[in-house]
Amino acid sequence: QVQLVESGGGLVQPGESLRLVCAASGFAFGNYVMSWYRQGPVKERDVVAYITATGGTNYADSVKGRFTISRDNHKNTVYLQMNSLKPDDTAVYYCQARSLRLGQQYWGQGTQVTVSS
Repeated sequence: QVQLVESGGGLVQPGESLRLVCAASGFAFGNYVMSWYRQGPVKERDVVAYITATGGTNYADSVKGRFTISRDNHKNTVYLQMNSLKPDDTAVYYCQARSLRLGQQYWGQGTQVTVSS
């Protein structure tokens, strides 16, 4: 059974940091591209960052220099370190696993991040 379980969300003030964690199970984690998406109020779900099986990364322009994605293939876990948070970062953050070769895609249930003073 495939599971992606996000944690680490919460309420923080502007300028503070959070680290999101996505624990994966039920599939060959090391072979999948792992991504973080977010969906703010009345907005579409957009990609924030992704990391390939070999560790290559890519970020949305809005988070470059503030967010860092990483993965631990031994722990089947992907992280999103979020620094210098802004109110515009407020959203539900989702973890995604994707294999283009297998045509498979899995989603977590999401974790709420709220940035407010």
